[in-house]
Amino acid sequence: MDQKMTTGGEKLIQCLEREGVEYIFGLSGGAALPMFDALADSKIELVLVRHEQGATHMADGYARSTGKPGVVLVTSGPGATNTVTGLLTALMDSAPMIVISGQTISPMLGKDAFQEADVTGITYPVVKHSYLVKEAAEIPRIVREAFHVATTGRPGPVLIDVPKDIGQGPCDAPFTDELDLPGYSIPARGDTDAIAEMARHLSASKKPLLYVGHGAVIAGAGKAITSLAEKLRAPVVNTLLGKGAVDETHPLHLGMLGMHGTAYANKAVADCDLIMAIGARWDDRITGKLEEFCPDAVKLHIDIDPAEFDKIVKPDVSVLGDARLVVEDLIPLVEMADTQTWLAQCERWRKQYPLKYPKKGGLRAQHVLDRLNHISGGDAIITTDVGQHQMWAAQFCLTRNGRQWISSGGAGTMGFGWPAAIGAKFANPDQKVWAVVGDGGFQMTLCELATAQIHKIAAKCLVVNNNYLGMIRQWQELFYENRLSGADLVGNPDFVKLAEAYDVKAFRIKRAGDVDRILQEAHDYEDGPCVVVAEVVKEDNVFPMIPAGAAVKDMIIEPPKEKLEKPTGST
Repeated sequence: MDQKMTTGGEKLIQCLEREGVEYIFGLSGGAALPMFDALADSKIELVLVRHEQGATHMADGYARSTGKPGVVLVTSGPGATNTVTGLLTALMDSAPMIVISGQTISPMLGKDAFQEADVTGITYPVVKHSYLVKEAAEIPRIVREAFHVATTGRPGPVLIDVPKDIGQGPCDAPFTDELDLPGYSIPARGDTDAIAEMARHLSASKKPLLYVGHGAVIAGAGKAITSLAEKLRAPVVNTLLGKGAVDETHPLHLGMLGMHGTAYANKAVADCDLIMAIGARWDDRITGKLEEFCPDAVKLHIDIDPAEFDKIVKPDVSVLGDARLVVEDLIPLVEMADTQTWLAQCERWRKQYPLKYPKKGGLRAQHVLDRLNHISGGDAIITTDVGQHQMWAAQFCLTRNGRQWISSGGAGTMGFGWPAAIGAKFANPDQKVWAVVGDGGFQMTLCELATAQIHKIAAKCLVVNNNYLGMIRQWQELFYENRLSGADLVGNPDFVKLAEAYDVKAFRIKRAGDVDRILQEAHDYEDGPCVVVAEVVKEDNVFPMIPAGAAVKDMIIEPPKEKLEKPTGST
């Protein structure tokens, strides 16, 4: 080969440089060697992880905290299939991501070659789009399209599968900014007639409620939604992933709604006469028993994905478009609604059903997270895993700005929180980043302590350790006559010693009186990653709780005294 000829792998890395990629999170392997070889001469920093799942969650954390796509590079076969969980997580939560996988050489495709997997076929249901590169000349076009698709409209993950012979073969194709995407359109401003109709409904409502989701965070619609809420004098609730779109300390904010949302938010949802979803899908954890979900309310829906309309709830008026642009167009059309009585009722519910937890009987996770919220001042980026700690963190760690709350919502991916925090810290080196994880999920990706330590990434990991798969134990206690099965994590390691084995600074909290001092010390520690292990009460439950498939009237606010029926809904 001509020494001056660029290889396919080099061209691909150069295309990533043109897209402004700073980091690639990846794990090397034979079929991906042409790309890894090209990275040796690139200004892009390779973050070598310990497991491909960790790479995808780091890329996800990077993406959600910046809005820019996170990039992953892995090899073929199991290297590629190990990204499937991360792809699903990113797809369900609309996170932009580019996963580049090596593949066996083109002549061996479909012949069960070593480490061959049909990764484009395997991942079709969990990507926004995927490419199998068949000719090196396609690389510039494919990379340009992949970034465009991943970041526009409803963001999502895109896969690029590169056979090794194409990666190491010649490529003299020029760079291009042209796009060849017939049928792919990006909604922007909404239909003016529909927006005007929405405005009439909002102005006439006596009990309006704004229901804000992750789409509002992605669109940067928070300022506009706050202005709309203030003009209407309408209360706001958010989904788990909608935290931070509107400052949760704002007087009109009622917190998170849904299965483990605040009681006052759910009371408002049940009693409103109008609910407007902004960048939020009508998730089953939000609606519960669908036929009893605010049945008498006018339902309005703003979304950038037309597939969300009529999927769960049929709205009275829907507007396809960017959430920020649509709300900005709405504001001048609405008139101040007569909501004084409604707001007074919401405040009564807020005082009647506050979030609370026992102050005695051992170290409480809620207390630790309440104090973390105080010490971080609501300014830290917080990532979470999935389970009880996630819901407690959502309840007690109030988020003031978008892109500060990063949690696996739709997929509910255990193992997400810690690597997502590493990715977020790479992207935001000057910002405090805390991962809140459970002892179950942490053990799925804790090998990335090594990744954080090598790069001196000063992300902090709070392990809420109750030695259980806590949410499973809670469900079995409440709905399965406390017949515990597959919930006890007997055999857990000493997480402090384990962190120290990675040469990572570690703390342990056993007493409530030590919480503030240790959290503050960890918060101030900037020499690298650190782990705080909170040894919390083993058997504690998350309340409020609306059992899956039930209605707001069935909400459990305190430990029940009677036997409960098994939930009819999913998880």
